[in-house]
Amino acid sequence: MLDVGKWPIFSLCSEEELQLIRQACVFGSAGNEVLYTTVNDEIFVLGTNCCGCLGLGDVQSTIEPRRLESLNGKKIACLSYGSGPHVVLATTEGEVFTWGHNAYSQLGNGTTNHGLVPCHISTNLSNKQVTEVACGSYHSLVLTSDGEVFAWGYNNSGQVGSGSTANQPIPRRVTGCLQNKVVVNIACGQMCSMAVVNTGEVYVWGYNGNGQLGLGSSGNQPTPCRIAALQGIRVQRVACGYAHTLVLTDEGQVYAWGANSYGQLGTGNKSNQSYPAPVVVEKDSSCCRQPSPCPTPDFPCAARCSRIIEIAACHSAHTSAAKTQGGHVYMWGQCRGQSVTLPHLTHFSCTDDVFACFATPAVSWRLLSVEPDDHLTVAESLKREFDNPNTADLKFLVDGKYIYAHKVLLKIRCEHFRSSLEDNEDDIVEMSEFSYPVYRAFLEYLYTDSISLSPEEAVGLLDLATFYRENRLKKLCQQTIKQGICEENAIALLSAAVKYDAQDLEEFCFRFCINHLTVVTQTSGFAEMDHDLLKNFISKASRVGAFKN
Repeated sequence: MLDVGKWPIFSLCSEEELQLIRQACVFGSAGNEVLYTTVNDEIFVLGTNCCGCLGLGDVQSTIEPRRLESLNGKKIACLSYGSGPHVVLATTEGEVFTWGHNAYSQLGNGTTNHGLVPCHISTNLSNKQVTEVACGSYHSLVLTSDGEVFAWGYNNSGQVGSGSTANQPIPRRVTGCLQNKVVVNIACGQMCSMAVVNTGEVYVWGYNGNGQLGLGSSGNQPTPCRIAALQGIRVQRVACGYAHTLVLTDEGQVYAWGANSYGQLGTGNKSNQSYPAPVVVEKDSSCCRQPSPCPTPDFPCAARCSRIIEIAACHSAHTSAAKTQGGHVYMWGQCRGQSVTLPHLTHFSCTDDVFACFATPAVSWRLLSVEPDDHLTVAESLKREFDNPNTADLKFLVDGKYIYAHKVLLKIRCEHFRSSLEDNEDDIVEMSEFSYPVYRAFLEYLYTDSISLSPEEAVGLLDLATFYRENRLKKLCQQTIKQGICEENAIALLSAAVKYDAQDLEEFCFRFCINHLTVVTQTSGFAEMDHDLLKNFISKASRVGAFKN
């Protein structure tokens, strides 16, 4: 399941808010803006709001999520963003809305004024249903359901495809070689545009200074031109980085071309390529996660693991990523400041994670989709079953109250229970050595690996952990006690640390008492301190110079 929390901007959201997210897009020059939808189909925005790119009607930054009221009732089908940034959004009904930076008419509303609220773009699109959107740094493309491409915005290198270099203030259909073609996929680099047609051909136009158009030259292209070097290769998808291009074929092969100063082409070097070059994913069988022998001998693991099913790039980054049919995710290019020149196998389960953790800036390369996950992990299932009378086969009677547990889990998790329950067929165990809160916390720890107690109660649990020789639990208790120490309870906690031979905790409590000596010596705990402990405390305090003027 996709974890949006991997993007730093989401650290501003609470855990409850994150659980409600169903779609999200992180954007901006530093990954400091985000738009997301919730399970209730509400749209929220958050971040620095450069040029009004949050669509709230102002340019004020917001550290807390704010509802985007102007799109109330709209469901998002796809979304893209530029460098300004500007935002282009298509709804599930095929409508287009734009807002944000507009110095180059990239909003398509006929002006160059920044758009502080979403504007419905209908010029030349009124009878069209938009199914896909793409943004370059300062230009925009949309794809309609009938396979037509419309473009607008910055056009200094011909990226709008109009045949000139004049900026395009409103949507204009891209024609020329695309006139009678059915386009199925679009993408934008910083200042170039790409389209894949239903026959598998790729058409390109715009800036070509790094060979990102794949035409074998470095000259700009003001109108769509077919990539002849891909003749006979059927392309399914295209993805553009800042100045490089990736395509995925129907046979699961990846080709790359364009800028390569960070190794973003995955060719093993840093030389630019003006023609498509194959990207080879390592067919090392050691990367295979399948059991041995191979479960599908007719389709061996090496072929399955190296067949690419998804490619990823973003116009604001020099990073590339791909996912194989075997579920492996590879990355290459600029990765956290390093230049990775060959596809590198990651531990991620989706390409989105590559951009969250390794791209600069940490933005999303597409509209993220978070599927509701009702599946419980083993750990989550165990947590739910603690103290559940409906499934338990053992009851502990402590202070007149029952705590429900499961014998098999206790025997797996605790050496004490492994021996004490071995030949015990009783379904009720009476416990008088420890209090109900302490024993319940101990049993809950066996189900959850965590504790939630006050420092005073943690002292009792520390006693239990020492008795049962549960060293990890002992450390957790000491940590809880350290976090809850204060002048009033410091002596009591010090006494407990000495009693249970928790030397690290003893030293921590002693240092706390020395640092707050004047107040600590006036507490009731100090007045009631055990004689031997008091004598040792005074002696040790003297040795560290606590009584010097």
